[in-house]
Amino acid sequence: MKRSLLILFCLIWSASAYSQIRLGQSRYASTKPINILELNYSKPQKFRIAEIKAVGLTTLDEIAIISLSGLKVDDRIDVPGDAISNALKKLWGQGIIGDVKILVTKIEGEDIYLLLDLAERPRFSRVEFTGINKTQEGELRDKVNIRGRVVRDDVLNTAKRNIEKYYLDKGYLNTEVKVFQDRDTTLPNSVKLRFDIDINSKVKINEIQFYGNEEIGDRALKGKMKKTKEHARVAIFKDVYSRIADADAASVKNSILHSDTASVEEVKTYINKNFKLNFFAGSKYIPKEYRNDKDAVINFYNSRGFRDAKILNDSVYNFSEDKINIDIDVVEGRKYYYRNITFSGNYIHPDGVLLAKLGIQKGDVYDKEKLDKRLNYDPQRGDDVSSLYQDDGYLFFSIDPVEVNVSGDSIDLEMRIFEGPQVTVNSVSIKGNERTSDHVVMREIRILPGQKFNRALLVRTIRELSTLGYFDPEKINPDLRPNFEAATVDITFELEERPNDQIELSGGWGGFYGFVGTVGLVFNNFSVRNIGDFSKWDPLPVGDGQKLSLRVQANGKTFQNYSISLTEPWFGGRKPNALSFSFNHSVQRQVDFYNQANFGNELGYFKITGVTVGLAKRVTWPDDNFSISNSLQFQNYEFDEFGTSFGLSYPTGTSKSITWNTTIARTNIDNNTFPRMGSNIMLSAAFTPPYASLNKNINDESPDQEKYKWLEYHKWMFDASFYTPIFGSSKFVASARAHMGFLGSYGNKIGIIPLERFVMGGDGMTFNNFALGQEIIGLRGYENQSITPGKDSRGTANPDPYGGVVYNKFVTEVRFLVSPNPSATIFLLGFAEAGNNWGSYKDYNPYDLKKSAGFGARIFMPAFGLLGVDWGYGFDRVFPELERSGPQFHFTIGQQFR
Repeated sequence: MKRSLLILFCLIWSASAYSQIRLGQSRYASTKPINILELNYSKPQKFRIAEIKAVGLTTLDEIAIISLSGLKVDDRIDVPGDAISNALKKLWGQGIIGDVKILVTKIEGEDIYLLLDLAERPRFSRVEFTGINKTQEGELRDKVNIRGRVVRDDVLNTAKRNIEKYYLDKGYLNTEVKVFQDRDTTLPNSVKLRFDIDINSKVKINEIQFYGNEEIGDRALKGKMKKTKEHARVAIFKDVYSRIADADAASVKNSILHSDTASVEEVKTYINKNFKLNFFAGSKYIPKEYRNDKDAVINFYNSRGFRDAKILNDSVYNFSEDKINIDIDVVEGRKYYYRNITFSGNYIHPDGVLLAKLGIQKGDVYDKEKLDKRLNYDPQRGDDVSSLYQDDGYLFFSIDPVEVNVSGDSIDLEMRIFEGPQVTVNSVSIKGNERTSDHVVMREIRILPGQKFNRALLVRTIRELSTLGYFDPEKINPDLRPNFEAATVDITFELEERPNDQIELSGGWGGFYGFVGTVGLVFNNFSVRNIGDFSKWDPLPVGDGQKLSLRVQANGKTFQNYSISLTEPWFGGRKPNALSFSFNHSVQRQVDFYNQANFGNELGYFKITGVTVGLAKRVTWPDDNFSISNSLQFQNYEFDEFGTSFGLSYPTGTSKSITWNTTIARTNIDNNTFPRMGSNIMLSAAFTPPYASLNKNINDESPDQEKYKWLEYHKWMFDASFYTPIFGSSKFVASARAHMGFLGSYGNKIGIIPLERFVMGGDGMTFNNFALGQEIIGLRGYENQSITPGKDSRGTANPDPYGGVVYNKFVTEVRFLVSPNPSATIFLLGFAEAGNNWGSYKDYNPYDLKKSAGFGARIFMPAFGLLGVDWGYGFDRVFPELERSGPQFHFTIGQQFR
C-alpha cells in the first residue's frame, strides 16, 4: 500500500515538473507499464533488474538488442538514473531503431521488470534506376550498395552524392537525381528505393582565359592542363561571313579584328581563340582534374624559374547551357636563378663530386622539378645524387635543399645531407605468385641477401619481372622494411599474376579451297616437370617458365604450315641459358584457277621441313643487358613443278641447307607490351658451309640442280628500336626504329641464291605465293609484297630471281596509351616510315626510299596477343608506270619488328 502511494505521489509530482507525461500501453502485460522517463528524477530509487524483455522487433534479434542496450539482469541501477539514459543513447546510436521507450512492467520489492518497447527502422529491399542505360546502371549499383541497410537520411544522401559524383567525373555537371521511397509489400518492414536520374547534357569547356601572364603565353599554359581542354572549334571567319564574298585578305583581317592596324600578335591571338583542332582531346569539365591542372600550371611556372607564381583567383561560369568558360588570374612574380650551391653533412663524397652529379650550375634557371629529380630520382637518366649513395648501400640517405638566401633574383641553396649507415640486404621474398613457381621468380631477382643495398639492382629487378610477362607490370611493388639499428633491410616483392597464355583462332570454309584460318596456342609458363602432377594443370602443367608453342595455319589448298617449339629459359637451372627446340613443316601449292576442266587441281608444290636447336645465354660485357644466342638449323626444300617461280631453271627437285645462326642482342625496355623507355638492338648473322666454293666440279655454268643442291649463303640482319616518353607524360612515347638486311654469297662462283631473299610491302603477314623461303618485311601504305625485285607489275615473264638481296627500313612512331589494363592494353599510334628493297648491290641506293605515313591502334589481350590495325598512305610509285600507292588498310597479329 505504501509502495503504491509512493508511486502515485511521484506521478503527480512529475506532472507538475515536466511538460508532457506519456503512458504506454504494454504489448507484454495487461497492466499499464510506467515509462521510466516519467518518474521523478529528484528522488531516484535503487532497484535490481529482475527481467528485461523487448517487443516491437521484426527482423532484429531480441537478445542482441538487449545486449546492445548495456542493461543486464541482476544489475543494480537507479531509477530514474544514468543507466537508463545511457541505454537509450546506445540504442539510438545504432541507427537501426526508429523509436525507443523503456517501460517498467512490474516492481516487486527491490526487483524491477523492464520492457524495451522498440520500433525498427525499415530496410531497403531493392534499388531501381530510371533514366539511364544498362551499362551505367550496372556501374551505379556498385556505388549505391545499400540493399539490406536501414532507411536513414544519411544513407540516402550518401547514395545520392555518389551518383552525382559518378556523372560529375564524366563531365555531366547538371545531373539531377530524385529519390523516391515506396513500401515493399513482398517483405516485412521493407522499402523499395528508386533513383530517377536526368543526366542532362555533358558540360564542355568553351574557353580558358589567363590573366596576368606576361612571361608565359596562354598556349603554353593551356598545354600543361592535360585534362582540362577547350572544346574543338573552327570559327575563324565567323565575323566576316556577310562580307567575305567581296573582301580581300587585308579587309578580311581587319574585319575579323575590328581594327585597321591589327598587329601580327593580335592576329595570332584571334586565331588561338577561334581555331581549335584538339578533336582527340576531351573538353569535359571535371572539378578534380581541374584542380590537378591548376597545380600543373604552377609547377610549370616553378620549372621556368618563377618560384613565387600562384593563382590569385579563378572563376568557372556558364557560357551557354552546355558550355562553361574558365578565367584564371595568375601572379607570376620574379624569375629566379641559382647562385651558390653548398653541401653540408657529406663525409663520404666531396662537394665537387656531388655538384657534378647534381648537374646544376650557377646561373641556371631555378627549376624545382628538375632539382627534385637530380637529387632523388631521375627515371630517364637514372643518374642522380641519391643513386651515388643508395647504389652503395646507403638506403637511409636523404638530402634536403634549403634556401638559405634569396637576394634579388638569385637563390643560394644549402644541401643538407644525412648519409646514415651502409645497409645490408637481410632477406628477399616474394608473394602473389600463385601459378608461377618461386624459383622462376627468384632467379630474375638481382638484389640478393648478404649484398649491400643497391637501388639500381632493385630497379633492374622490377624491370626483369615486368618483362617476364607473368605479372602485371603496373602492380609490381617492392616492399622495403629497413631496420636502422641493425643496418639491414628486408625486401618483399608484391606481385599480381595475369594470364599470359595465348590462343589464336580464325577460320572459315573456303569451298573447294578447304579450311582457311589459323589455330595457335602459346603457353608462356609451361612446365615439363609438372606433367605428372595434375594439380599443376591450368589447363596444361604450368609454373616453370617454359614456353610451348603449337600452331596450325592454312590458306585453303594453297598453303599449310605446322609448327611446334619448346624453350627452357634456364637450361640446367643455374644460369639463364635458354635451350630451344623447334620443328616446322610448310607446304605451298599452285592451284589451277584458269582451266575449267582442271579447275582447283594442284599444279605443283613447294615444301620446307626444318628442325632448329638453339642455345642463348646472358652475358655481362659490355653490360649485363646483352645476350648471345646460337642455333643450328637443318632445312629441306622440295619442289614439284614450282622451282621456276623463284628463278630456278629446274621446276622439280630438292635443296638442303645447314645454317649456323649467331645473334647478339641488347635489351633494356621496361615493358614488352607498351615500352616507355629503353631500347632493343639486335645483330644476327646466318652462315652455311660454302659447299659450291669447295666443290671443284661446280661453277657458274653448272645446272641449277647441282649448284643449289646444298644452299650456300650468309645473311646479316640488324634491328634497332628506341623508346622515350615525350610531352612529360608516361602515356605518350616516341619510338624510332631501323631495320636492315643483307644477303650475300661466298664469291661469284654461283652468286647469290634465289631463296632466302627479302620480300617487302604491306603488313608483313601475307601468305600468298612465294611466302615460303623468303624473309617477309612489312611496309605500311603499300600492297603486300609490292616492293619486291623480280615482281613484274605488267604480269609478263621476269627472268630475275624473286626477292631482294638488301633492304633498308626506317620507322618513327608516336604512341599514346589509352588503357594500361593488363586484360586489355590499348594504345594508339601515328607513324611515318620509309624503306626499299633492291635485287642487287649495284642497284643499292640508301636514299631511294618508298615513304608512307598513317595511324593505327593496338590492343593486347593475354589470350590473343597483340592485335592491330593500321591505315597508311604510300607517297611513292612502286613502279614508274604505276600511280602512287595511296591509302591502304593493314591488319597485324603479334609484334611486328621488321
